[in-house]
Amino acid sequence: MDIATIGVVGLGNMGRGMAATLARKGFTVLGFDIAADRRAAVEAAGVTFVPSLTEVLRRADALVFSLPFARDVEAVVTAEGGLLARSDRRVVVIDTSTSDPGTTRRLAARLAEAGHALLDAPVSGGPSGAAEGTLTMMVGGGEEDYALARPVLEAMSARAPHVGPSGAGNIVKLVNNLLVAAHLVTTGEALRLSQAAGLSAEEAVKVVNTATGRSAVSEVMVPRWVVPDTFDSGFSAGLMRKDVRLALELAAESGVALPLSDEVGRIWRESRVSIPDTADFTRMADYRANEGVL
Repeated sequence: MDIATIGVVGLGNMGRGMAATLARKGFTVLGFDIAADRRAAVEAAGVTFVPSLTEVLRRADALVFSLPFARDVEAVVTAEGGLLARSDRRVVVIDTSTSDPGTTRRLAARLAEAGHALLDAPVSGGPSGAAEGTLTMMVGGGEEDYALARPVLEAMSARAPHVGPSGAGNIVKLVNNLLVAAHLVTTGEALRLSQAAGLSAEEAVKVVNTATGRSAVSEVMVPRWVVPDTFDSGFSAGLMRKDVRLALELAAESGVALPLSDEVGRIWRESRVSIPDTADFTRMADYRANEGVL
């Protein structure tokens, strides 16, 4: 089945960029967000802002969700008179939100009963990747639905591998973000040590990035947002705390002990005074704080 019209639900930092990219790639894009003040920005990018969620759910050939929490995804999927009431075609929902695998599987089953499909397709690459169509997407769900959604996935991403059945995309994303959360803590501490011992963090990280201690945090985040003291990556500390919590909940459900990750979780939870939820998540690697973040 051809996909010509795409509905994007959630037009924040990520959704706005994805909607604009899809419009630029030739799709008809309908956008919805509860914040009506986002209308002008998306319409300037060729997206039609639709003030009715139900209308978007009933008109689109495929849907892209970019929402903060699993409860928001569930509310949209089950909206009265929306997707579950449609029978005119099979609609694939591409959920780019980071959610828990259990909720994803439950909603996928609910949609399947109505003749539709859900792909959990969380993303990495930030607002710039969304705007440029260079995201990495981690896709879980049925192979046939992945094939149906491929034109949309390819338009939004540089890489969108099918990693497994429903829930697999969110598992990979939680694993990834648990590592990022830990790398932010350890990189900040290591650079703080360098400063205290007499070598500037800027000089130290240049060498680290040619050696085995490098990571995306040291190679990208520190030079781009930490060293310049801008801290404007577009991803909040509150969202990272949510992802760390989901990862540790998944560990508990899976019966696996993660002692170091538990400590990372404690640091993220207890750093709210110095790094509030509204702050940029790269604040965790700020080596200028002599006492650390706690």
